[in-house]
Amino acid sequence: MTGQDTTEVGILIYPEAQISAVLAMTDLFAVSNRFAAPRAAPESKRITVSHWRVTGDQGSPVLVYNSGSSTRSGPDVLILPPSLDAPISAEMAAPYVGWLRDRHSSGCIIASVCAGAFLLGETGLLDGRSATTHWILEDPFRSRFPKVMVDVDRLLIDGGQILTAGGVMSWTDLCLRLVERLRGAEVMTQTAKFLLVDPPGREQRYYSLFSPRTKHGDAAVLEVQRWLQETEASDISLESLAAKAGLEKRTFVNGGAKSGHAAAQNQARWQWPAPWRARLPIAGACHGALASLGQNERSDLRTFVAAFGQCCWRGDSSRRSSRGC
Repeated sequence: MTGQDTTEVGILIYPEAQISAVLAMTDLFAVSNRFAAPRAAPESKRITVSHWRVTGDQGSPVLVYNSGSSTRSGPDVLILPPSLDAPISAEMAAPYVGWLRDRHSSGCIIASVCAGAFLLGETGLLDGRSATTHWILEDPFRSRFPKVMVDVDRLLIDGGQILTAGGVMSWTDLCLRLVERLRGAEVMTQTAKFLLVDPPGREQRYYSLFSPRTKHGDAAVLEVQRWLQETEASDISLESLAAKAGLEKRTFVNGGAKSGHAAAQNQARWQWPAPWRARLPIAGACHGALASLGQNERSDLRTFVAAFGQCCWRGDSSRRSSRGC
């Protein structure tokens, strides 16, 4: 921890951590120190940045850089940066787990960015919590940490003492949120303006691609999923989708199957998870299909589209998260 006049933000340099992000975060916090609120509160302290890593035969991370002074007992805030490589393995994470738990127990705020969530997940501190990571890492993260409530639609989840941020570049959102918490909203806004970056508030679902889960065991659904992905959802007419699945239109919409699956199984297979939301450029096609259907069929189609999640309006940011059709 630092002295009373500063707050120490530590960055943990674990194996394969993205060094460019480590340095960029260091610079962002340094820039924030150039600004002060007109009537700065006593708790609006300057931020010092420290880097921590395991070196040589050291069992726990040690201080390897500090922009100010430190008692070397540990930072007030600790960030686990992103990685452009495969997420850290459980074996590689082992030397950090106990140290991270101790930091958390001492009151340290811990935050992860992108694949850094895998290191945080190994500590068990995310169990029972909502957390995010890069949307492309959702399935391996869910498999490895089943007790974590994963929400990759969100770019930043602030859980108080634990924060998680989504994609590789979401360190900007995370660091600005931390500046806001540590030094106030005005300093955060001035920092964002100086660096020409958006203040926190973006959502990761606007950036992720159409990438459905395919390990559900239903051949009819899998065929439709593959076809939609290959054709970029260029034709989502009810007739085409039902024909591709080999089902009658009403059976297709209601989640039934010719093979006689149990009703619960049939309904569940159409309830695609969050990664499907805002992935398909189908809003215009939905309106075209609705215009050609009767009232009952319109209701069925709306039900079907709701199973996909929300439609994505391309090219108009003011409508890109419109719900339903």
